[in-house]
Order: sequence, then C-alpha cells, then structure tokens
Amino acid sequence: MFGSNCVSVRIENRFNQLIEMAHIPYEQKLNHKADFRVSYRFYAENEGGRKRTPSQGYRADFWYEHPANSNVNQIFMIWPEFENTHKEVILDNSSVTELGTARMWIINAKMRSYHLDKITIGVKGYFMEGARRVGECEVIEILGLSENPID
Repeated sequence: MFGSNCVSVRIENRFNQLIEMAHIPYEQKLNHKADFRVSYRFYAENEGGRKRTPSQGYRADFWYEHPANSNVNQIFMIWPEFENTHKEVILDNSSVTELGTARMWIINAKMRSYHLDKITIGVKGYFMEGARRVGECEVIEILGLSENPID
C-alpha cells in the first residue's frame, strides 16, 4: 500500500509540473484573435542578440519602422506567440527556433487604434529587450487588428 501511494504522489507531482509548463494560448485568455502575424529571426549573440532563444510566453517589447515611430525609445507592448511549422501555437514552454513565425498581440487595447493604419504587410519590426534589438521580423499577415477591441 505504501508503494502505491508513492507512485500516485509521483504521478500527481509530474502532472502538476506538466500543467505549469503548458502555454495557454492568448486567444483563450483574451477572447479575440491575434492582431497580426510575423516571420521572425532572433539575432545570434555575436550580432547583439541573446545567448539562447526565448521560450513560449516571452514578453519582449516591440518596435516597428514607421515615420510616426521616429523615437526608437518609443516601444510597444506587442507580444509574440510563437507558432510551429503548421502555423499552430506552440503549447509548451520550450525554447523556440531562431527562425519562424509568430502571432502578435497588442496588449494595451487602447493603443490598437494608433497601430491600425501603421501595421501593414511588409512592415519591419524588432523584438526589444530594453533599448536592445534582439530579433527582427516582418509583418506577413493581418489577422484581427481591425476587428479586435479598442478599449
């Protein structure tokens, strides 16, 4: 009986670890679609990038090229949600690939109207850690940007 309780406790502990490692998609949390999709590349360490690629759930800030964004210190809370090669959200918190695609989420809904006419297909952007660019991306698809909530 003692041995079976130990196995049960180990299984429960492992189950709890797996739940903690699971990523809950932002669409489920925010109740709307992502705003847009990007193709991205994280810079190598010798290019000024990170030592390792981030994990799903990474909350980098974002900056993109547009005349209205001339101040590079003006960064935005637009978070990536990384996809696998089938355009499905990666559901675990493992490290992401150096190159890939991500759904992008404007976190501050009040800023969505600011971005509405500026984020278009082909716009170049950057994952930011403070003032440092750690990755580059290009908008490849507009998703729910014009339909998502503004406040």
